[in-house]
Amino acid sequence: MREEMSRREAAELQRGHRKPRSPHGWGLLVALWLLAFYEPVVTEGHLRRKNLEFIFIRFSAWEFAGCDKLWAGLVTTLCHHIRQHFGALPLSVFHVMGSRPRFASGFSQREWILKKGTCLRLWGLLLVLGVGVAILLVALLVPGIKDHHALKVVGSAVASLSGSSLVLGALSILKNFLVSEKKKIERLTDSDRFAGQLGFMSKIRSEVEVLVDFLAFMEVFERRRLRVVMEITSLDLCYPEKVAGVFNAMATLLSDANAPFIFLLAVDPSVIVPCLEQTGCMKGLADNGYLYLNRAVTLPFSIPEMGSRSRLRSVEAAIQTREDLMYRIIADNVAKTRCGCRGAVPPAFPGWKEADSEAVTWIHEAFRCLHDGSDVLSRYLPENGANVRRIVNTIPITLRLLLHRRAGVGPAVSPRAAAAWVVLADRWPCRLSWTLQCLEDSGHGAATTTTPGNPGSSLWSIFQEHVGELSALRQALGKVLSLDGDPELFQAFLARDFPFGATEARELLGVTVNLDHSIRHQMGLLRAMARL
Repeated sequence: MREEMSRREAAELQRGHRKPRSPHGWGLLVALWLLAFYEPVVTEGHLRRKNLEFIFIRFSAWEFAGCDKLWAGLVTTLCHHIRQHFGALPLSVFHVMGSRPRFASGFSQREWILKKGTCLRLWGLLLVLGVGVAILLVALLVPGIKDHHALKVVGSAVASLSGSSLVLGALSILKNFLVSEKKKIERLTDSDRFAGQLGFMSKIRSEVEVLVDFLAFMEVFERRRLRVVMEITSLDLCYPEKVAGVFNAMATLLSDANAPFIFLLAVDPSVIVPCLEQTGCMKGLADNGYLYLNRAVTLPFSIPEMGSRSRLRSVEAAIQTREDLMYRIIADNVAKTRCGCRGAVPPAFPGWKEADSEAVTWIHEAFRCLHDGSDVLSRYLPENGANVRRIVNTIPITLRLLLHRRAGVGPAVSPRAAAAWVVLADRWPCRLSWTLQCLEDSGHGAATTTTPGNPGSSLWSIFQEHVGELSALRQALGKVLSLDGDPELFQAFLARDFPFGATEARELLGVTVNLDHSIRHQMGLLRAMARL
């Protein structure tokens, strides 16, 4: 979108149009002068302008999930960013003296028309103020008139009345400068009785209308079109009633056909739809959340399946956040250099120290396997960026625990196998938990060794042996089963690419931190009850 902004800006300049301006520096004085004494006009030339400026605003619903009215957080965030982008002074002056642009009556190219009424009122006040001050000076200074008390009263009254009108206008601007729209809305929502105020929503609506009118004014001033792009994220982490409130707030902001707002709603429909269906906003729509979304969203866009290059970029971005690994390598090199200069000093706990230093090498090796496009492991990475970051954050913990548990002996599992186990636990938590529970109940892990010629010791053979029992319990485990990925990929993972055995599973289970063990305990209870 920024590239499109730059391209359109250059194209408009090549056509000979005037250069856009901003309300900063000298432009601020020009904007204040136009705000006070001129009325903007939307001309035919303005409507033909192609250059755009996008004002990007990010709204994380999770940050406001604790407040009573999440939609109020949406409106206050919008007001705050617009005020911050253009400055507090132009918006404060617009509250008092500004006016919404009107459309030109013909093909005139005049974009600014003098406010004759404002100028007449101002000149009238200044004239009355001058007359009052003159009368007061005459009554105070001219000999022979000093003793006339009535003339002093008339002069002071006329001067004070005209001067008070100017002072009140300045105080109104100062008040709007100090008290922002965000504070006004927060003050309304903080009131204990705001829910019962009949004019509460009308006050919110009036604040939004002022913003819309101000943006229309700034479009004419800046000589380009303005669009406020609001990206709403983390909505699927909030309570159902708060989700419905955000949709109502978006409907309120978009109720004006000329509103310059664009909302980008980044949500998971499978999570949002049940939230909407639990609230009262579905009346008249047959309790169909998908129908409500179809009517609320004007341009649906579902992200297509992520390709291999996109997955590798996601892994690389997640790995780059692990700055602790880079720091450890530098610190270890410095420590080795100092030990080489002073002589080697044996550590107090050699097993733990050696395991911790070796862990960095193992972690980098595991990340290399994830990032290697030729490695089959990269094909099993999830498409969701949050899941990728969770895997990247879990692998270092798993490898460190694995090395510390086998300090001095050396683990029998390679870094690649440990990384594959973390991916397995993240992609298929239900099927893996079921396989491990069946393994525990049958005692394969303690009595059997893993050999290539013993297929009964593999996790896939154990899963095949008890898959019928899992199918019988699919109603009780329906929500847990919904966490799993593609079943065919699970089969290819365990049967072909990573044939983990019972002994490896037993060793890795003790260091598995990204698998909810309560799922396995629930499965054990269901199996025990089925055998009664």
